[in-house]
Amino acid sequence: MQRLILATLSTLTVGFTLASGANALKPLNLAAIAPVPQASETVAIAQATGQFVTVDQAKATTGTASIVTENGQTYLVFDSAFSTANGPDVQVVLYADGATVPVNIEGSNYAVVGDLQSFEGGQRYLVDASIDVDDYTAVAIWCREFDVTFGYAPL
Repeated sequence: MQRLILATLSTLTVGFTLASGANALKPLNLAAIAPVPQASETVAIAQATGQFVTVDQAKATTGTASIVTENGQTYLVFDSAFSTANGPDVQVVLYADGATVPVNIEGSNYAVVGDLQSFEGGQRYLVDASIDVDDYTAVAIWCREFDVTFGYAPL
């Protein structure tokens, strides 16, 4: 009986020694297994931002316009609070003759960014690479057909 007890104790001691040595179970290191999220390559940097001002219209032009650079491209972004009057042939333009945009801009220094996508809500326009946004002082919502500015945001 003593031999059985001694043999059992010896086996337990050897097993414990092996388990507590190099072969012991170690806590699981999840950081070593789970991939670490990488920083997103898409970083938008706001270059300029302005609040829309209404120009001689019954319906107010509201919201915020921002010029942002993302992945080497420049965008003009209107926030979700953007709203303006309805009209035909409404354009989004960058204006260069001062921070205040007059009612009529035909013949002024401006660049057309594109057709207005919607009369309300958030929108995003890719600015053509040939347009240097640093040359412009405001963004305007302009009806080309009647040469009427609905509103503008100084940048």
